[in-house]
Amino acid sequence: MPNTFLQGAKYMWLLPHVDEQQSLDLASLYNLSLPIVQVLQYRGLTSREKIDSFLFSSYEKDVAHASLLQDAEKAVQRIIRAVEAQEKILIFGDYDVDGISSTALALECLLPLGAKVNFYLPHRVRDGYGLSKKIVGKAIDSGYSLIITVDNGITAHEAVELAQANDIDVVITDHHKPHDQLPNAYAIVNPQRQDCEYPFKYLAGVGVIFKVMSLLYEYKKMQLPERVYEFLLLGTIADVVPLLGENRFWVREGLRIVKENTSYSLQVLCSNVNLIKPSVSSSDIGFAVAPQLNALGRLEDPRKGVKFLLGTDKKETEHIGAVLYELNQARKDIEKSIFNEVVAEIEAGHINLKKEHCIIAASESWPPGVIGLVASRLVGAYGKPTILLHLSKDGIAKGSCRSIPEFDIFQALKSGEHLLTSFGGHANAAGLSLLLTSVPALKEHMEHCIREQLSEEDLKQKLVIHAALKLPDLNKRTLQDMAYLEPFGNANEMPVFVLHDVSLVQAPRILKDAHVKCQIFAEGIIKPVIFFNRPDLFDVLQNMGTESFSVAAQVHENYWNGKTNIELTGIDIAV
Repeated sequence: MPNTFLQGAKYMWLLPHVDEQQSLDLASLYNLSLPIVQVLQYRGLTSREKIDSFLFSSYEKDVAHASLLQDAEKAVQRIIRAVEAQEKILIFGDYDVDGISSTALALECLLPLGAKVNFYLPHRVRDGYGLSKKIVGKAIDSGYSLIITVDNGITAHEAVELAQANDIDVVITDHHKPHDQLPNAYAIVNPQRQDCEYPFKYLAGVGVIFKVMSLLYEYKKMQLPERVYEFLLLGTIADVVPLLGENRFWVREGLRIVKENTSYSLQVLCSNVNLIKPSVSSSDIGFAVAPQLNALGRLEDPRKGVKFLLGTDKKETEHIGAVLYELNQARKDIEKSIFNEVVAEIEAGHINLKKEHCIIAASESWPPGVIGLVASRLVGAYGKPTILLHLSKDGIAKGSCRSIPEFDIFQALKSGEHLLTSFGGHANAAGLSLLLTSVPALKEHMEHCIREQLSEEDLKQKLVIHAALKLPDLNKRTLQDMAYLEPFGNANEMPVFVLHDVSLVQAPRILKDAHVKCQIFAEGIIKPVIFFNRPDLFDVLQNMGTESFSVAAQVHENYWNGKTNIELTGIDIAV
């Protein structure tokens, strides 16, 4: 759909062109409010077939059979053999929520089958990412004969070779992009494999092990334990994979299941953040629940996270829940401190964003587990691809990359892999390590890639507006209709609406030196709007007087004391 542009205070707004007659026809056909229909139109969902496919998920339509995954049947047969022979099986996971939930899911499925199984999650600092020769050495010493990786392994060539040389079979389940060559593992289940015919390519790591365990239970003619759907829900949302197709189906199913039967572990996480409402949303999990689990892998030993999710001991679950809360609070403080350090470098001109298109910064004091989050915040603040690095004492720089939609940072790293000791990830998020002496060359390489691939237009910060909204539209009907668009997340973002020709009814207020709150008026309606982390808007709004302006905002449901209120969260304004 063609766009028109409007320059906001911070972002260039992409305003959709709307076929008004089509809007009215679709609103009548589906009995939906016009703003919600316009969101569907903006996303190219204009035919009955496409709208039905999006609005109405179904197992038959959205879920392909697990046997279509390359090597899935081979992996399942090897697991069955190991269970029956009482071989020692090691689940090797990762330290983020996807890796923690993947590990918990595998254990939840294998333990009831009588498997002799244990698990290991790497410590971010001591062990680094992925299956390593050091971990395989421990597995050899402990007598394991089968290693199953979850959410990692696709680049573990040397570790797999060592395992195979010592009679340990390795079954890799992963979802990260493979490099040119695959490891010499017994089986590799990854929808991103070029020779894999599985139609949906965007499963999280937890989604891949879920498919393998689904096939295993099908062979055993057993029902999967219900808890696996909660683990699938957590990992899928936390790993920010596209919430379309099969992911959309399973997240919807997981939300339905936890609404009917919330585990004690999830209750503790919700209680930690005062998330007390009839049902949690994907946004609640992404922004309030999952960060607590992630904090464990960022700052401490992630293995407690698996025990917490399995929740076999109520007192231990409560204790770990309290630790998660404290760690998450500490993570927020550290994240804010690092962010402020980089901002100070930019404001001092040491990082010159008028000339440079990529933010690269490094420090010995930054915990490696937090810098990815800070990189994401910097991309949001400045609209530049960002690489933050933790410097170790042995001259190695390890870090996290985050990017803008227009720039595939994985491919940029791949074209510069001669500068790196390792790397992996996706188009918008990746990890890497390199010699400290190679950092200037990496900076030069990234700048070259950006100059070659992107125009000045590409580098402008943009805000996609999905539909127009009027203040009288802010009613329960619109909120109910918006629920059909959920779950919100990657590739199905919460809609951003534009409200034109509004004016202020009182002076704006600034809260905690960071957030701006004001009251807007139009068509006889007054509504509060809060702009989080936009202190720059305070002076702009204060000088607005009676002049009318436009607001870009999201619509939220706020549940408090048994009552539901409709709230506007402002993102930007335009005059």
